[in-house]
Amino acid sequence: MRLTKFTHACVRLERGGAVLVIDPGSFSEEEALAGADAVLITHEHHDHLDVDKLTRAAAARPELPVYAHPDVVSTLADTALQVHPVQPGDEFTAAGFRIRVGGGAHAVIHPDIPRIANVGYLIEDSLYHPGDSVDPADLPPGAEVETLLLPVNAPWLKLSESVDYARAVAPRRAYALHDHLLSPAGTKVYGTNLGKLAGCDYQRLEPGTSVDLA
Repeated sequence: MRLTKFTHACVRLERGGAVLVIDPGSFSEEEALAGADAVLITHEHHDHLDVDKLTRAAAARPELPVYAHPDVVSTLADTALQVHPVQPGDEFTAAGFRIRVGGGAHAVIHPDIPRIANVGYLIEDSLYHPGDSVDPADLPPGAEVETLLLPVNAPWLKLSESVDYARAVAPRRAYALHDHLLSPAGTKVYGTNLGKLAGCDYQRLEPGTSVDLA
């Protein structure tokens, strides 16, 4: 399975010619969706869901399936997108990948801001994209994560929470996720600390970088 990291929270997974894209948002590159066979959306925030990008991708491939929480499905009701509702506990196959759904609620940004639904996706019982949550309880039951996509910076997130989350999930490796708001200096500071404290092989991939996951 090949992983390509795009800007911020978007990743592209490829295997045997099939392409699965997770969270193509407003910060991510259009090319992330090129040739996509299926798309997974964790929640409705624009940095994870760019409706215009999805609409353009679906215009080139009308049968393109999009999987998301029912709350997101309702926000896309006026589009021509082929959206399928999924919730925590569901299991399904998309683009040939086995997927288990975790999650529950978006992390707290501020008590005055209502929380929204957020789901995570466990791909092939190996790679986990948590969306906007660092709650280990959101993982599907019995999950053993080999590769964690680790949120590192957000209005709702502290560095210590990223560290504690990585330690609780205990993957073999973690790649930075949700990192576009960091300055170059901030990226270096976060990388140094996470490299020392996360308890696993931590890396930040520059947008467009691909790695093969053994």
